[in-house]
Amino acid sequence: MREYELVIGLEVHVELATKTKIFCGCSTAFGAKPNAHTCPVCTGMPGSLPVLNKQVLEYAIAVGLATNCDITRYSKFDRKNYFYPDNPQNYQISQLYLPICRNGYVEIPGEDGETKRVGIHEIHMEEDAGKLVHDEWEDASLVDYNRSGVPLIEIVSEPDMRSAKEVIAYLEKLRLLIQYLGASDCKLQEGSMRADVNLSVREKGAQTFGTRTEMKNLNSFRAIEHAIQGESERQIDLLAQGGKVVQETRRWDDDRMESYAMRSKEDAQDYRYFPDPDLPPLTVPQEMIDRIRAAQPEFREERRERYRREYGIPDYDIEILTDNRKLADLFEETTKLCGEPKKVSNWLMGETQRLLKEKGMDPEDLVFSPQHLAALIGLTESRQINSSVAKEVFEVMFAEDVDPERYVEEKGLKTVQDDGALAQAVEAAIAANPQSVADYKAGKVKALGFLTGQVMKATKGKADPAAINAMLREALQ
Repeated sequence: MREYELVIGLEVHVELATKTKIFCGCSTAFGAKPNAHTCPVCTGMPGSLPVLNKQVLEYAIAVGLATNCDITRYSKFDRKNYFYPDNPQNYQISQLYLPICRNGYVEIPGEDGETKRVGIHEIHMEEDAGKLVHDEWEDASLVDYNRSGVPLIEIVSEPDMRSAKEVIAYLEKLRLLIQYLGASDCKLQEGSMRADVNLSVREKGAQTFGTRTEMKNLNSFRAIEHAIQGESERQIDLLAQGGKVVQETRRWDDDRMESYAMRSKEDAQDYRYFPDPDLPPLTVPQEMIDRIRAAQPEFREERRERYRREYGIPDYDIEILTDNRKLADLFEETTKLCGEPKKVSNWLMGETQRLLKEKGMDPEDLVFSPQHLAALIGLTESRQINSSVAKEVFEVMFAEDVDPERYVEEKGLKTVQDDGALAQAVEAAIAANPQSVADYKAGKVKALGFLTGQVMKATKGKADPAAINAMLREALQ
């Protein structure tokens, strides 16, 4: 029986985190009313002229440096001609002949557990198209040009990946590098990171590639894994039955778990590329490249090693904290203020992650400050509030970034420190619950928990459970 292997390359489109579009001053903010962020340039009006956003160039160079690319000192923009309703100019401004970055690589864990290098053929800058909105009730399609002209970089890999696992590892690596740079939020669900999968299969040991297909705009890791599995099985079945794979663009339907043909795959000549006459060539000064290189942040791998050395927290904590730059920055800044790395980690990995998941938020959406988290930890460590009150305060802080010290003071949430009042509550609980007292004296330790709960109820949750526990034990001797 023949054995086959997968050959996979990716084209990853990343929406850059600029405030304005690539060739005009329109806002790139997500979620606006249809066609609210448009002008003559990004809607392709005759006579309008594009002007390059410098921040787009700087982000593209930063990503290129982070992925070990050569930066093209002299590059150009080209027109890629195609005719879709969401493409207002009937061409896209992109880069074919002289892309800004070339010949790079990233390293990922391979299938055999060893480090694997995935080559990056090129990174080029381009503009996004608009968005078609299909109205099934009216049997019509509407066009929203808010996304038209939003700046993209396209990262084109070499066909070096051999499994869905390697593809996800590669995408995770790119996502983290780009997020750490601040060049994009890489939110797949909002379309700011999209992947086209070029996939072929060949017999194991063969040197030549099979015929590839392309699956477009996959916007979740789960969909990408499913698409790779489904398309590879389809191609292998075709070849096993003596058929031939046709080079084409296919659409993956993740609900039906199947793909279908969209169109035959275009080649460069089909797009009739030519240099854009409205945009002059780019000459990138070496000083600019050196400045961007010097400003590169500490990436995840370096942070992980430093956290092991400096903070003494478990590897599990380190993996979660460094998986997002906002979370890692919050951890470091809070730890500097309170000197309690494990306590900070516990809050970020516990209550923070719980609330993020519950509210469907990303770490980038967090609003509470390091100063307020450090203050909350200080209140709990000094036993001015107990753990249940701390969680209550944190929920408010998570939503509104309130000052925890002021909030605790205003709401009267401080721990009851009056030993006399606490002793009275303990005595009252013992007197009101003779059965629990008898159970405890008979060796049923759980009865002590019940009595502690009664005292906590009497003090409206503001007492220190440890202090109550000690008082109860002493009184029940």
